[in-house]
Amino acid sequence: MSYEKSTPDPVLVYSWLSAHSSRLVALMHAMLDISTLHYLVLGAALFLLGVIGVLTRRNVVIVLMSIELILNAVNLNLVAFSRYWQSIHGPSALHGQVFAIFVITDAAAEAAVGLGILIAFFRNKETVNVDEVNLLKW
Repeated sequence: MSYEKSTPDPVLVYSWLSAHSSRLVALMHAMLDISTLHYLVLGAALFLLGVIGVLTRRNVVIVLMSIELILNAVNLNLVAFSRYWQSIHGPSALHGQVFAIFVITDAAAEAAVGLGILIAFFRNKETVNVDEVNLLKW
């Protein structure tokens, strides 16, 4: 027996695709129909993971990453609601995207300041544990 790979006949492939194209197109449209609810569920899951990370972790770096995850979940919800708003009021309504850009710039500034404080804290205490942060106490 020979186990060589054979190429399918292009005429048969074309005839099969033309016969089943309407079903394939309907299946692709059904798979690609992502509604606002899908974005909101994903945003809620990201937000929940971020909150769990903030509440349960003791490492400051992971807490900062969890805060960034929360902000990204908020951005996802802003863009999802903006997409929903655009479907009602037309393509000129970009309020969610504009607000998400401001949140992204705020998150970048927060990360820069937070990491600067973290580096200064690590130089003094040689730890990044949240329980050791008592520099602001008298």
